[in-house]
Amino acid sequence: MKHQVSWGGKLKSYLEWPIFVVVLLLIMDVAIFVCDRHAGLIALLFTCIYLIVMIALFFVYRPSVMKELVSFAAEYGQVQRQMLEDFSIPYGLLDVDGKTIWMNHEMQALFRKNNRYHQVITTLIPDLCLSQLPHEKETTELETAIAGHNFRVQVKRVHIDEWQSSSDLLVVPDDQCYLYTVYMFDDTELMKYMRLNEEQKLVTGLIYIDNYDEVLDSMDDVRKSLLLALIDRKIDKYISNHQGITKKLEKDKYFIIIQQKYLTSMQDSRFSLLEDIKTVNVGNEMNITLSIGIGTDGKNYQENYSFAHAAIDLALGRGGDQAVVKDAVSITYYGGKSQQVEKSTRVRARVKAQALLEIINAKDDVVIMGHKITDIDTFGAAIGIFRAARSVGKKAYILIDSNSHSITPYLNMFLENRDYESDMFINHHMADELVDDNTVLVVVDTNRPSNTEYPELLERAKNIVVLDHHRQSSEIIRNATLSYTEPYASSACEMVAEILQYFNEGVKLTRIEADCVYAGIIVDTNNFLAKTGIRTFEAAAYLRRCGADVTRVRKIMRNDVSAYKARAEAIQNAELYHECYAIGILPSKNLDMPTIIGAQASNELLNIIGVKASFVLTDYNNIIYISARSIDEVNVQIIMERLGGGGHMNIAGAQLAGITAEEAKTKLKETLDAMIAEGAI
Repeated sequence: MKHQVSWGGKLKSYLEWPIFVVVLLLIMDVAIFVCDRHAGLIALLFTCIYLIVMIALFFVYRPSVMKELVSFAAEYGQVQRQMLEDFSIPYGLLDVDGKTIWMNHEMQALFRKNNRYHQVITTLIPDLCLSQLPHEKETTELETAIAGHNFRVQVKRVHIDEWQSSSDLLVVPDDQCYLYTVYMFDDTELMKYMRLNEEQKLVTGLIYIDNYDEVLDSMDDVRKSLLLALIDRKIDKYISNHQGITKKLEKDKYFIIIQQKYLTSMQDSRFSLLEDIKTVNVGNEMNITLSIGIGTDGKNYQENYSFAHAAIDLALGRGGDQAVVKDAVSITYYGGKSQQVEKSTRVRARVKAQALLEIINAKDDVVIMGHKITDIDTFGAAIGIFRAARSVGKKAYILIDSNSHSITPYLNMFLENRDYESDMFINHHMADELVDDNTVLVVVDTNRPSNTEYPELLERAKNIVVLDHHRQSSEIIRNATLSYTEPYASSACEMVAEILQYFNEGVKLTRIEADCVYAGIIVDTNNFLAKTGIRTFEAAAYLRRCGADVTRVRKIMRNDVSAYKARAEAIQNAELYHECYAIGILPSKNLDMPTIIGAQASNELLNIIGVKASFVLTDYNNIIYISARSIDEVNVQIIMERLGGGGHMNIAGAQLAGITAEEAKTKLKETLDAMIAEGAI
């Protein structure tokens, strides 16, 4: 039996309302008939006429109305389909498996496919992985390049469960009652103008001549003006080639402005001006070196200038001959390959000594802290500051790491000596009780907060003094009242020895105190072989006058036989990577101070012909310690910085946690490979 098409929904209710009117009219007729028979008959007549007309209209026009409704629905669906077909952006539908079901004309033209193409969408948009298809009400967005255009692809999930429940054409599982819609917005023009806007941003920078006075002092007066003219010309030409502006601020300082796009080319060439300026020679005995600080990506020009100042300070603090680029979130270093020239003047040391004296005199107590796993350089520097504080009648304390076995012989000299108070050395708990507003916290041999013996103490202290010889990194102690960082110095002990000579008209160390400071210089200079200058020997001479004994220090520094064998094994099994990088692993089992032995082994590896840099890895307390050394050809500091460490150009180190020695060795090799490919080393 064939079923006729019938009305339904709200349309059915709308068309049935005349029936209710007829019922109401009949009730009205009965009421009128009761009142007046003739009037009732007349009303009944008109009601019958209304009923006949209504029935005639309903049955006569019903097929026409139905036809027009169906026609409208069909035309409306066709209009919708045509609108999607002619949609000005590429648009398509995917099934639950990510396969294309339908594409409009724009999408077909873009991919040169038709609607018979039913493959996974990744064959058309490789950047859109199936795992990226959205869940529920999520929207997936990604950037991709197709046919030379940049598209922003937007994928949404569309549920069809209502349509599925009202249709018997398809039977779809409940968990698959959805499709994916793909919209592709052509952002090529937008990206172009955004890129142009980014490239045309102004970048500010500062250029300082590192060794201006030293270079000019080595020349006769006739050639000085020629040299300065050549330097100006080199800098002006370099900046002009990058469409920039140069303004000379002082005799050795320049201000520059360039566009962002030219900064990229400068970075790609690793600031070739750094090496080019060294070729200027008109009889000067030493090469000219520059420091460059660049500020970019700030909110305004003033912030860029502030970034440039911070960058040039970092470049100078790291020894000069390098460029530092600072933006709102990161700092990047370039260069730093030259040996730093030692400054012969002691003016800065004298000024810092007087400032330190004033700070200590204004407070009650002094707490001295170094870096984690205290070494002899840290210990010697702390002893020197201890004596300085005691010389002006202030109570001083030294915070010592309990794991610092390498300084045990030196520590015992004080613990067994009745001339020193029993509370001279303190632990973390005691430091918490001591540090207050009337305490000076002196940090020696490190300028990185995370590397200090007790980082939390820096947050509590109101008066902080930093004395360090390591090159600065982006992580520095920022709230210091006094910061004295000299990368040219061989050791923290050398710096302290200089300060003591100007502190309160000179400080006289005791013999054991002088031994400790002297030992710090010996260890960090590898017996005066590395990073040693005139001021290093002057500091050593001062310590000798205070009673330091070379023989006594040498006896204390001797190793036991197990340490000696471990060092020999690390050297014997060292690998020569790229024919010039010696990499060894120290067997640290049953060693009291393996990190010190690792440093000694690293120094020994430099005695091999052809070795430019040496690296010895030591596993200690589940942390891999890397001791890096070089003579003059490789800057090991920038290598260690890639691994989260730091140090000097010739002496540096890093610590890696959560990996084995072999894994650390592989990571070191990968870092060396990357830096060689970049031209960084």
